[in-house]
Amino acid sequence: MPHAPGDIRRILEIMARLRDPQSGCPWDLEQDFASIAAYTIEEAYEVADAIDRKDLPGLCDELGDLLFQVVFHARMAEEQGAFAFGEVVDAISDKMIRRHPHIFGDACAGDAQTVLRNWEAIKRAERAAAGETDVSALAGIARGLPEWQRAVKLQQRAARVGFDWPGPAPVIDKLHEEIDEVRAEFAAIAADPGDSGAQARLEEEIGDLLFVAANLARHAKVDVGSALRRANHKFERRFRAMEAMAEADGTPLAGQGLDAQDGYWLRAKQAERDP
Repeated sequence: MPHAPGDIRRILEIMARLRDPQSGCPWDLEQDFASIAAYTIEEAYEVADAIDRKDLPGLCDELGDLLFQVVFHARMAEEQGAFAFGEVVDAISDKMIRRHPHIFGDACAGDAQTVLRNWEAIKRAERAAAGETDVSALAGIARGLPEWQRAVKLQQRAARVGFDWPGPAPVIDKLHEEIDEVRAEFAAIAADPGDSGAQARLEEEIGDLLFVAANLARHAKVDVGSALRRANHKFERRFRAMEAMAEADGTPLAGQGLDAQDGYWLRAKQAERDP
């Protein structure tokens, strides 16, 4: 029977048809949790991109794609007898009520920081009730997060128990120290290309450098993903402008030397400042 607009049963029935063993879509039938996980992550990033572009019609579309990922996972779980979409809805509803006692109970929380502290305390209690024995301040941080995001979460958790720099100045000093250590490893590789451990040491030092850069962003109250996304957009915008300028001059960018390409880069930057 037809459904009213917005009826969640419609997408659930579509998903069931796609996964029907006899008449379903061959591609959808081949998928499992692991293969769909990558698409779920990709759709979440596309939601973030639509938000970044302030594209509300696009956001509506991307949220639908993300919802479909949830429906897909729930359908595969239902086929295995693990859980169904309704249980996903019940679980998140129960969790939101449980973690907002200042709204649905008699607890008090006058500001956002108090809400966050209460949220973390409730999460710890939930893990303990589930039998988890890890009592570290770092417990519960998912290993499947993008590493830059996990770095910030690790730093935030450590800061809650006082393990943190007092401000950005010592973080900047540490950043310079890490740059010097990266420079030293590059020099070591140049001096002894046969050093089998040099590349591993260089990777470790670059990792330290990125970790400190994430910490600097945290102290600046800047979201690392948002900042890097803006840097990517800027680079792409300027590089495309370089290509267009070179094409207009009659010589493709790829056929020019680095000095000439740098000249186009400077022109692209200047064009943004003085359109």
